[in-house]
Amino acid sequence: MSRVGKKSIVLPDNVTVKVNGSTVEVEGPKGKLSWTLPEGITASVEGKELSVDRSSETRQLRALHGTNRSLLNNMVIGVSAGFVKNLEIIGVGFRAAVKGDILDLNLGKSHPINQVIPAGLKVTVTDNTKVTVEGIDKQVVGQFAAEVRGYYPPEPYKGKGVRFAGEVIRRKEGKSVGK
Repeated sequence: MSRVGKKSIVLPDNVTVKVNGSTVEVEGPKGKLSWTLPEGITASVEGKELSVDRSSETRQLRALHGTNRSLLNNMVIGVSAGFVKNLEIIGVGFRAAVKGDILDLNLGKSHPINQVIPAGLKVTVTDNTKVTVEGIDKQVVGQFAAEVRGYYPPEPYKGKGVRFAGEVIRRKEGKSVGK
């Protein structure tokens, strides 16, 4: 039995879950998400608990069991509390701004980078260098933050670039001048 998959998901008071065959719909104060379970994986709601089961002990279903339980748990957390990723931009002249549904990044390149903000995400910029990405879908929030970081990952010599808040960058020593 999957250690993750056998745990039931405790539903908060303000979250409702509907299971229609293989489709699971989760609704809460922040929004609504749905997920289609793969064949052989089933979900059931009993009172304030959501449980995920599998039909057989095949290797593939054992792998999918815990994964789908985690995905459903992330949906419950997303519609009740939401997910947040914080990014920091470090470098002279590096800045960000939100213009409508576009995140405008100036990262020391010859052109500004315009990243389209996906529907359902809220992006805010404070102090021109702190970017906050908020949303109910953990995958979309993380993917958007990773794409923004990917435009200029932190470099190890001066530490310039876009990094996650609290991310530790291993710094390298520069060239030493020989005599």
